[in-house]
Amino acid sequence: MERCKEIAKQVRIDSIKMTNSAHSGHVGSMLSMAEIIAVLYEKILRVDPKNPDWEDRDRFILSKGHAAAAVYSVLAQKGFIPQDWLKRYYCDDGKLMGHISHKVPGVEFSTGSLGHGLPVAVGMAIAARYAGSNRRIFCLASDGDMNEGSTWEAIMFASQEHLDNLVLIVDYNKIQALGFSKDIEDLTPLGERMELFGWSARRVNGHDVEALNDALKQVPFAKGKPSILICDTVKCKGIDYMENTVESHYRFVPDEKLEEVIAKIGG
Repeated sequence: MERCKEIAKQVRIDSIKMTNSAHSGHVGSMLSMAEIIAVLYEKILRVDPKNPDWEDRDRFILSKGHAAAAVYSVLAQKGFIPQDWLKRYYCDDGKLMGHISHKVPGVEFSTGSLGHGLPVAVGMAIAARYAGSNRRIFCLASDGDMNEGSTWEAIMFASQEHLDNLVLIVDYNKIQALGFSKDIEDLTPLGERMELFGWSARRVNGHDVEALNDALKQVPFAKGKPSILICDTVKCKGIDYMENTVESHYRFVPDEKLEEVIAKIGG
């Protein structure tokens, strides 16, 4: 699991550099999910950077599309895209959009407005069933995603269709764009609610790569039910003065703090 930790560390370094260079981005949202995507791409997803359009590959959808830079970092580390692309993130002459785009090799679906990822993932899961494919569909969502009506329509439909090839992962950092989730639309108790909607739920520390790997290797958690893995995370994990703050949602690390922050992470 050391490799997963190294990938997650590089995700943090790349995300901080990319958002600093662009003077824009949602660095808090990127850093809370670093271990989740590191484990997914290193240990779980059946994908091939040499054949990104392989028909029976697993699908990964980032519903919280504003955290795109973190996924771009992993795609570069795994060989889907050149490392040089990261240097021109969110620039007019670059290839990497601020919100995740399917025009980037290895990206399945463009997202930005919340609530779109899971409905599309449900459609992909049904398509896989009709095609007789054993591919799995993984969707990573945010607290804000879980406030959307389209998300809950998809949750109900997925359980009705018994889509046990579908996995919803919630980056549960408990903060969204304008405040703490408990003050905007409280999701607790999320696991129990999802089970009442016909899903099989588990909960882990979203920064513990061993726990993430152990849980994700067991999907589906129950035959005939879609799975949800609730990951307790810290917004902006790794930048001590910004951790667990609402402000980190729309922030980037300024030039005068860049070297200090990266050094603390280990870069």
